[in-house]
Amino acid sequence: MDKAQLAQEIYNIAHLTGEFTLRSGLVSNEYFDKYLFESNPKLLKEIAEQLANYIPEGTEVLAGLEMGGIPIATALSLKTGIPVVFVRKEAKAYGTCKLAEGADIKDKKVCIVEDVVTTGGQIKLSAEDLKQVGANVTDVLCVIDRQQNGKENLYEAGLSLHSLLTMEDLVTVSN
Repeated sequence: MDKAQLAQEIYNIAHLTGEFTLRSGLVSNEYFDKYLFESNPKLLKEIAEQLANYIPEGTEVLAGLEMGGIPIATALSLKTGIPVVFVRKEAKAYGTCKLAEGADIKDKKVCIVEDVVTTGGQIKLSAEDLKQVGANVTDVLCVIDRQQNGKENLYEAGLSLHSLLTMEDLVTVSN
């Protein structure tokens, strides 16, 4: 499957219309229900196959953000053999009290993995949290960049966004 075919498959399975409030607070008349493509084994495997090519050289750990980035990061880990860590929005207050569960990230080159990026707000917060526990974070991978200043906002925070697909890619296949 090539990138255009993947975009078409994702669009067909995950594109919804209506009125949706995004995490950023913005309201959109279309929404890509990430869980519909993340829960589809055929699509998830294909996403991992293609997104693996975007992993920055030297990445030592993939960091899947709660909750949507976790299946993507896990699939990428299975594809590449790169260890994975699961990142909470905030450290749990019991047990290990960790922010990031799984592989050791201290002094490691960590690449954040997310499903859909709109403004990049949660990614910036999570990147700072990961840096606080010793990770070296400069790169972010995502499946869909909604092209609503996320790439620019992340760049201003010292992060490079590498996206498999953009909103433009998805809109193009829908026409």
